[in-house]
Amino acid sequence: MLTPDQNRRFKEIKWKLVGILGKLLVDFIFSTSIIEIKGQKPLENLMKSRKYIMAIWHSRILLVSYLFKGTNASILVSRSDDGEIIARILQAQGHETVRGSTSKGGLRAMSKLIKDLKNKRRPGAIIPDGPRGPRFQVQPGVIMLAKKTGYPSIPASYIAKKIKVFSSWDRFILPYPFTRCRMVYGKLISVPADADSVGLENCRKALENELNRITKSADRHFGHQID
Repeated sequence: MLTPDQNRRFKEIKWKLVGILGKLLVDFIFSTSIIEIKGQKPLENLMKSRKYIMAIWHSRILLVSYLFKGTNASILVSRSDDGEIIARILQAQGHETVRGSTSKGGLRAMSKLIKDLKNKRRPGAIIPDGPRGPRFQVQPGVIMLAKKTGYPSIPASYIAKKIKVFSSWDRFILPYPFTRCRMVYGKLISVPADADSVGLENCRKALENELNRITKSADRHFGHQID
């Protein structure tokens, strides 16, 4: 029978192993793949400045996290069990995770994200349809973060030629190794510091539309239609 302290240590070791093994799997998949990137050139100076917020759908996070590993980005991840798996992999990739969502710990998490981005000069990342959807619908958190920091949002999405599509709410995709991948960046979405409720909603819709546009464009490239 394990003591509470031993149980905590056992769980921590388990989760660290999940993160390491998950990172190794992601590295294997994409290191054996041919990756084509579209739309990055206009963003190169912004990316060098580290003053941006990446916005990625829940189902399309893997390739983005792989390409940006080691950048020490601050990434908002939910407190759910699924979120724990994602957080541990992201941490193993060299990112810092901030735990919270629109439903749990949202205000505290958002406050920490703002401080991290502005004080530590880190890029940020948010999964705007997480942690439980609705799928492909932007929640307002990323827009408020952009307003408070003054950082523009970079919509990003990807697809692969050979994929496993899960039956989860987000229709999560897992590429097979030795395949072709297409990464697509969209147009920047900036939020004015004086934006009112109408302006914030317009920015939210613009980000949602752009994320959906580049996701559908990527999917069509390999003839995928993921319902």
